[in-house]
Amino acid sequence: VYQVFESVAKKYDVMNDSMTLGIHRVWKDILMHKMNPSPGTLLLDVAGGTGDIAFRFINYVRSVREHQLQRKLKHHQNLSWQEIFESYQKDKFNSLGDSQVVVCDINREMLKVGKQKAQYLGYSEGLSWVLGNAEELPFDNAKFDVYTIAFGIRNVTRIDLALQEAYRVLKPGGRFLCLEFSHVSNPLLSRLYDLYSFQVIPVLGEVIAGDWKSYQYLVESIRRFPPQEELKAMIEDAGFFKVDYENLNFGIVAIHSGFKL
Repeated sequence: VYQVFESVAKKYDVMNDSMTLGIHRVWKDILMHKMNPSPGTLLLDVAGGTGDIAFRFINYVRSVREHQLQRKLKHHQNLSWQEIFESYQKDKFNSLGDSQVVVCDINREMLKVGKQKAQYLGYSEGLSWVLGNAEELPFDNAKFDVYTIAFGIRNVTRIDLALQEAYRVLKPGGRFLCLEFSHVSNPLLSRLYDLYSFQVIPVLGEVIAGDWKSYQYLVESIRRFPPQEELKAMIEDAGFFKVDYENLNFGIVAIHSGFKL
């Protein structure tokens, strides 16, 4: 698995756009709205090397902060222009309200790509990058408010260990969110999806990334991944409560959610 992501890291974003016709961006936006983070949230994004979830998190929290600031200033109509300006400048410098996102990935190349993207897009505040294994996270117990893993859990050797680690590093009341390719229930759509996956995606991998084998592996890993109900049971076995899932695009992907109480 490590070699697969080592080889596709540089073309990972382009391939995601090509394979999903860009819909992966919408799925990640839905994940962020489901999370609905508030300023001060501490997020751990596992297997998030290219930064897609981290950047969305920062944008979302900044937007919430901006709205909070506007509401606050509206309630202080009697302030002088100077006081409003000073208040706005002070709050602007803390645009994330102490929120932090830690991106943890086992693959150096993926982290390298993510850091380059962050630099290019101007993300630096509230963002850190850590090399680490989902099955043995290099973090203290009860440290994070939210744990996310998007399109990463199916590549973990021991899903049960990764879920136990997610539970361990979350604070009581913390939330687990997983976005992953899943199982399509509609038989006709399922056949069409198989045809596209096995006949088209490896070809795209060859044309865009020069790597047929890695994308053949990615397709096979999706098919081997446990269906929605089975993964839900595994999340519950790890100790999470109020576990549920939401199918997107007829179950091509699903968002699983659970809480540590």
